[in-house]
Amino acid sequence: MSEIPSLIICRCREVTEEEIRSAIEDGATTLAGVKRRTHAGMGLCQGKSCSRLVSRLIADQAGIPMSRIEPPSSRPPVRPVSLKLLSLGRGPR
Repeated sequence: MSEIPSLIICRCREVTEEEIRSAIEDGATTLAGVKRRTHAGMGLCQGKSCSRLVSRLIADQAGIPMSRIEPPSSRPPVRPVSLKLLSLGRGPR
């Protein structure tokens, strides 16, 4: 009989529920902590598709209310981009 694979929570980085639960068990009780340990939320979507799932796992396993879990921090672009370039569909080169 084959073992049932763990559910993939972060599709971009292929991080499983088991990996996230292990990180929480090791003390990661924030999105940033889980991200550092597992890289969940570091893929192309930057956590847009998995951060709610990770938050729910933290809330369930660590007993922290969802309202107390900080949202992920966002980072500004490396270089400023003018609105004109954005409206034309081009970024900095």
